[in-house]
Amino acid sequence: MSSIATSCQRTIQSATRHILSTSKAAAAANNINTTTTTTLTSLRSMSSNAAVWIDKDTRVICQGFTGKQGTFHSTQAIEYGTNMVGGVTPKKGGQTHLGLPVFNTVSDAVSEVQPDASVIYVPPPFCAAAILDAIENEIPLVVAITEGVPQQDMVRVKKALLAQTKTRLIGPNCPGIIKPGECKIGIMPGYIHKKGKIGVVSRSGTLTYEAVHQTTVTGLGQSTCVGIGGDPFNGTNFIDCLEKFRDDPQTEGIIMIGEIGGNAEEEAAEWWSKNGDPSKPVVGFIAGMTAPPGRRMGEFSFLLYMIVE
Repeated sequence: MSSIATSCQRTIQSATRHILSTSKAAAAANNINTTTTTTLTSLRSMSSNAAVWIDKDTRVICQGFTGKQGTFHSTQAIEYGTNMVGGVTPKKGGQTHLGLPVFNTVSDAVSEVQPDASVIYVPPPFCAAAILDAIENEIPLVVAITEGVPQQDMVRVKKALLAQTKTRLIGPNCPGIIKPGECKIGIMPGYIHKKGKIGVVSRSGTLTYEAVHQTTVTGLGQSTCVGIGGDPFNGTNFIDCLEKFRDDPQTEGIIMIGEIGGNAEEEAAEWWSKNGDPSKPVVGFIAGMTAPPGRRMGEFSFLLYMIVE
């Protein structure tokens, strides 16, 4: 597997060098648009002042708060500095966990602590219900980390998302979203991130970490990193993130990491060619070869296939 890591590392290193070489030009272009920058910064995104959905002021709750995964990752988020304000676990309302209040329902949490975002750590059979509950209660940002959510359930979730305008979903089956030094919602290791100017959006969790590490080592850092997940039915796609990065004055370059299957990457490239900011360099990376017809393959499987072939 070392050859896989080396190949991925070399590709992302090359992308990082390209962005580094053009970052000065991007910065100059941003300075020209001072008026636009001021306007964008003043706009409210979700329920905070974040340019790309989250920032230090984002108030976060956790659904599945007292479970093993919810406890572990909420602890990590709190230690990172995320503004966690409580959590939800049915039948445990009124208790305190990690120094924060526990509520029986999302509705109770919304009434008491007014969250801007919710992160979901519940087993796959119950994830869709948790997402729908957050949508019903109009939480602006919902981040579903859970892997293995039945796609039939996600069809119902997708229908609910399209029928409203209050809630955005990131995931499921994703590492989450992080604004380095300010807010971490998800399972990514916070210590490899560094506040900076590169926006990262990816369908792959592990390759996101590689891109983050490379941009940290070179001193570029990251503005915001979004793991959108690799499931067929997800809440946020590449174009949603590219649009946010385009309008974010902190983001001066973008790394987009895709996976085989579907045409989301092609659609994103076409969208950027028509709507993107020429002053912001964008690099894309897709690992592996085309999967054999009729064979469903995950990230690890298609990388193995690449080596065997």
